Amino acid sequence: MNWLRQAKLLPHEWFFGAFLFIHWLRLVVAVGPLDRDALLYSVLLLANVFVIAWCRRRETNPRWQLRLWYYPVAMNAVFFTMASAVLKVAPHKRDNLLASLDHALFGATLSGRAQAITTPALTEALSFCYLLFFPYLLVSWFYYAWRGLPLLRKLMAGLFTIYGLGFLGYSFVPAGGPHLALPDEFTVPLKGWAVTRFNASVVVRGSNGVDVFPSLHCAITCFLLFFDCQHARWRYRLYLVPCVGLWLATIYLRYHYFVDVVAGFALAAFGLWIANRWEKRAAGTLCKPATSN
Repeated sequence: MNWLRQAKLLPHEWFFGAFLFIHWLRLVVAVGPLDRDALLYSVLLLANVFVIAWCRRRETNPRWQLRLWYYPVAMNAVFFTMASAVLKVAPHKRDNLLASLDHALFGATLSGRAQAITTPALTEALSFCYLLFFPYLLVSWFYYAWRGLPLLRKLMAGLFTIYGLGFLGYSFVPAGGPHLALPDEFTVPLKGWAVTRFNASVVVRGSNGVDVFPSLHCAITCFLLFFDCQHARWRYRLYLVPCVGLWLATIYLRYHYFVDVVAGFALAAFGLWIANRWEKRAAGTLCKPATSN
């Protein structure tokens, strides 16, 4: 393992880079290197190598910032083109497989069981919690950027390890979720008010149609919550109840199967473990203050 340490890559650069390479290779085999999606992944891989090499050449603060902030850009480029890129290599969605696990455990999907407690007020409240994913993620990036480079590096190391592995899950087990794949299982409509309608429209416009296993809504918010528990207790106390509501919402709003949520929590635990482990090993090497220019 010495060569891994000598390479001085952050964990997420291995995991997210591995996802880019694996999916690029699958696209090349399935549709050829000149396919639009294969070309996109080629560009992302080359950009990934460039920002790392450029920073390694002279580790200044601006270069570190580019190296870290490349990943939110790449993540969005991947997410919003994933429907096309995934279905070219895995044309059949796996909702039946995921639903079968729910049926084995609960006799129906857990979302179907949740119909028994459906009320407009609960739907509205959980829709609000579900929407908090986006501001929580965005504010966390900028909050820890403000806290300084070492904490931002640690945050990105865990967060984009989760995204890399989560996107691999999307690519090998594409699924649309109970609300799309199993509409006949639901006899009670999800009625709410303005927030419910807004959340539903955001999901319709923002989902790529294969983003179910694992639940990154659960994985990312769980990681952020316990990262906050370590580094910003006031944020942990502020977000604890909304995060629990968000986790419940993934099932209640019929977006995820139970196994997606379990996998999401496992992924969050791994991301937190690897961020903490990297921080300890990197003390005195990568966590040296970068120069300012």
